[in-house]
Amino acid sequence: MYKYRETSGKRYILSVDNHEEIGEALTAFCRERDVRSGIVGGIAAISQATFRFLDPATKQYVDKTFDEQMEITCLTGNISRKDGEPYLHLHVTASRRDYTCVGGHLLTARVNGACELFVEDYGLDGIGRKFDSETGLNLYDF
Repeated sequence: MYKYRETSGKRYILSVDNHEEIGEALTAFCRERDVRSGIVGGIAAISQATFRFLDPATKQYVDKTFDEQMEITCLTGNISRKDGEPYLHLHVTASRRDYTCVGGHLLTARVNGACELFVEDYGLDGIGRKFDSETGLNLYDF
């Protein structure tokens, strides 16, 4: 599903295997290494992605799936915990064949080529998530 190398200070370089789903691989990595809080960033080539947008007026999510080859030019996000499990909050910008870009909150993405991530484990416990009814989001709960 992935390969990784640890650098100094709980920092990791992660390569997600071809055809794997990025979020699933990253969640498995966080379980394996017991990452409870941190940041993630990277780039990838993908063949499918679903982005999510929260409509603040309705507090409803709107999802859109793109079934095409794209390059994730920027993946950034954070790692925390919700209900004792890894909680990924990822955003991406992806370039299409015509050089236009799409992006937003990343729900899923399937690797088709390479996926190179870095993860920095803050080593902190107690950074969880709690649903906020005003915004409709799972916000940090310190």
